[in-house]
Amino acid sequence: MIDTLLAYTLAHWQMLAISSAAIFLAAIVRGFSGFGFSLLSITAISLLLPPREIVPTIFLLEVAASINMIPGIWREIDWRSIRWLLLGYVIALPFGIFALSRFPEPPMQLAMSVFVFLTAAMMLRGFRLERTPSATATTMTGAASGIFNGAFGIGGPPVVLFYFSTPAVAAVSRASVIAFFLSTDVLGLGGHYYEGLITEQSFAQFLAWLPALLIGIWVGAHFFRRVNQALFRRIVLVILMGLAVLTLVKALYDWSAT
Repeated sequence: MIDTLLAYTLAHWQMLAISSAAIFLAAIVRGFSGFGFSLLSITAISLLLPPREIVPTIFLLEVAASINMIPGIWREIDWRSIRWLLLGYVIALPFGIFALSRFPEPPMQLAMSVFVFLTAAMMLRGFRLERTPSATATTMTGAASGIFNGAFGIGGPPVVLFYFSTPAVAAVSRASVIAFFLSTDVLGLGGHYYEGLITEQSFAQFLAWLPALLIGIWVGAHFFRRVNQALFRRIVLVILMGLAVLTLVKALYDWSAT
């Protein structure tokens, strides 16, 4: 196993070095906001490798990032909302997978990216919920995340919008987003393992990219501690709008290529 990992690293060191730069930048965003790592890193590294060879490693890195951050945010996590979110997520995930197998992906991605962009823009202009959503509304948000994740692998935006539109302080929103993604990433890893997608190459890439991830997470978290709550929310919404635009461009490109 070790010999295989070393051989892969030596044979692909140039690709691993270039991709580590993308991992580092995406990790800064993850450490600061609590989300965005997967979409940014997969979009960048897909220029070098096919998604099938990237996604399992990114899931491993996502879990490592969350585990690394959990001790510092444990007391700020809103576990009650996460329970309802996960309930909706698990129930709706199969429906998203069904949609993926029945409907073309680009139009669905276009619809989601437009919705996320407009909602984030509305929040940026001052829209906020006056009170924390009910258990039913929270479960429905989790269901939306499950459908989006099952349909095209992007389940984060509904949950991010949910937390950052509530009256909760920024630290609680960020911590809860991180904890929710840790739960869903562990579920995703289980699925990848079952399908045989996690290989020795996945672990070789994981070890090669791990230093860039940990350093980037530290840099992003350092910036978070220095930013006030109002500015943090604005930056998070701008990041979310940027990710929506990135998803929109990718969907248009995939649609034109079909």
